[in-house]
Amino acid sequence: MSLNIVVLAKQVIDPEMPMSAFQVDRENRQVVTPANIPPVVNGFDENAVEAALRIKDTQDATVTVLSMGQSFALDVMKKPLSMGADSLVLLQDEAFQNTVDSFTVAQVLTAAIRKLGDFDLIIAGRQASDWDNAQVPLAVAELLDLPSITIGKKVEVGDGRVNVERQTPEGTEIVEAPLPAMVTVSNELGQPRYPTLRGIMAATRKQPTIWSAQDLGVNTSKLQHQVETVDLYLPTTDKECEVIQGEDEADSGRLLALKLREAKLI
Repeated sequence: MSLNIVVLAKQVIDPEMPMSAFQVDRENRQVVTPANIPPVVNGFDENAVEAALRIKDTQDATVTVLSMGQSFALDVMKKPLSMGADSLVLLQDEAFQNTVDSFTVAQVLTAAIRKLGDFDLIIAGRQASDWDNAQVPLAVAELLDLPSITIGKKVEVGDGRVNVERQTPEGTEIVEAPLPAMVTVSNELGQPRYPTLRGIMAATRKQPTIWSAQDLGVNTSKLQHQVETVDLYLPTTDKECEVIQGEDEADSGRLLALKLREAKLI
């Protein structure tokens, strides 16, 4: 029996872009997407695609990539297809624009997963490089009443269970859960595969399925919001430099120690 895997992927502003290109619209409390820098698929989500494809390499499996957003760049979002994923579903609606509330995003993704039907495993990146919340996958797991395993570096499936090697500060641990389940993966999983020429050509012929809030039966005005963005701005950094100079090195050290004690740093 074929294994149905859903991979959550997010389109994000390129984290490698120069800091000078990063801008914030403080009045509307949103990040301004640079016009001359194309977005990318979140790096950890590419690891999630790779984890799903490694399972597909060893057994009969179907990989569906699911993404929520607005103003998708199709050339960017088709990358998982060119890597080997079977289908791409985009949740696109003006109502989804600038949604940063993780729980709201999780509710929409959950509605889409239920619309997809039967699934055995959901894989996601450990966090997104734009907001770094690391909350959406766990909220989806909670809404779907699924066991969840986080920060995986190796994912294997067999006998109705998922076996995950987790990365921890002390080393690694092996965790097992019954299917269906949610697993988040980290970059310790390894470099995602490069799209092949055949994969790129196949991806150009595939069209994504696009669902709006109405298609999902989601009333965006009734979604439960848990977070309100009160303000959003670029931090300012003020630096002051004072040269401590004594009669010799020992005197300079003594004067520096006095300054640090006045500042209550020592």
